[in-house]
Amino acid sequence: MSNYKIFTINPGSTSTKIALFEGEREIFSRNVSHDAKTLAAFPAISGQFSYRRDMIVKLLEENGISLSGVDAVVGRGGGLLSMEGGTYEIDDLVLKHSQTGANGVQHPAMLGPRLAREFADLYHAKAYVVNPPDVDELQDLARMTGIKGVYRVIHLHALNLKEVAIRHSALLGKTYEDCRFIVCHIGGGISVSAHRAGRMIDGFDIVGGEGPMAPTRCGSIAVADLLRHCEGKTLQEVKLLCTEKGGFVSHTGSSDALELSQKAQNGDPYAKLLWDTMIYQIAKAIGSMAAVLHGKIDGILLGGGMVHNKNLVNQITEACGWIAAITPYPGEFEMEAMAAGAVRVLDRTEAVKQYQGVCRFQGFDFDKERNLFH
Repeated sequence: MSNYKIFTINPGSTSTKIALFEGEREIFSRNVSHDAKTLAAFPAISGQFSYRRDMIVKLLEENGISLSGVDAVVGRGGGLLSMEGGTYEIDDLVLKHSQTGANGVQHPAMLGPRLAREFADLYHAKAYVVNPPDVDELQDLARMTGIKGVYRVIHLHALNLKEVAIRHSALLGKTYEDCRFIVCHIGGGISVSAHRAGRMIDGFDIVGGEGPMAPTRCGSIAVADLLRHCEGKTLQEVKLLCTEKGGFVSHTGSSDALELSQKAQNGDPYAKLLWDTMIYQIAKAIGSMAAVLHGKIDGILLGGGMVHNKNLVNQITEACGWIAAITPYPGEFEMEAMAAGAVRVLDRTEAVKQYQGVCRFQGFDFDKERNLFH
């Protein structure tokens, strides 16, 4: 096992996580929560850069942590255009697109590349992003929709999904490229995906509202029903149902899954129906991914914070255990996944990739011939 020194930075909506690794061993980590009023004082997410950078510097100094000799710094990659999975060098184009939010999504993860590059330049290290949220490896059959010129893209928890798949492949004595998995991330957001030959060939656009209901997301709904519900509402209000004000928030005003599950366990009929419906929809989504993989599956893997809940795991196992063995990986491995991606590149077991700065899917050849895709 290599002993590369890797520093990882993960800016979230209300916190910043940092961790220092020697090889696969975490030697220091902190998760700092930020006051909502402090963050709200910045007119744009990009304006938070100095605030978060200075907070990281202060944390390292207070804990006597030196980054001297660090081999690589990895930042959570946000704001980028769609790409295939892998580890990418943070070059000037990555910096430009992450800073402006080229994908149209404003999220603190877009600060990750800039923060990583800042520390990497200071300590003469490599700077990377690993499996950013915009990883899109859909097979052609997963692209088409029933509306001409409208094609599917996906936004999933790619970093954790792929890390769980890589870890389980190793347990089976195989490589990720040799396996076929259904991998779920069940937390504040819910991702269900099909993996084959080292690629995430199908899944759901959870930012766009696809897939199972989640604590803050509405999940898949008939378009006609949504249109009727949203008459008189602005486009922004409708988008918020997909990403922030749907799911548990729409029903109860809270996104707290633990609170809802406890109410369900204590006999609250509304909470129980809502909790069980979410799990039912996850099971349905897993079934659809089983069809994508033609039933040839090496395992169903469950990651994310809600997987600590035994009732959830038991319900999914009861509904889907006949498809393939189900293995829970409770919690998240984002920091470990970022470090592992850097190590693979430094070890030269995986080639570093160059960000192209264009959407990975540019339409089919027949679209270009007929000028249908723009």
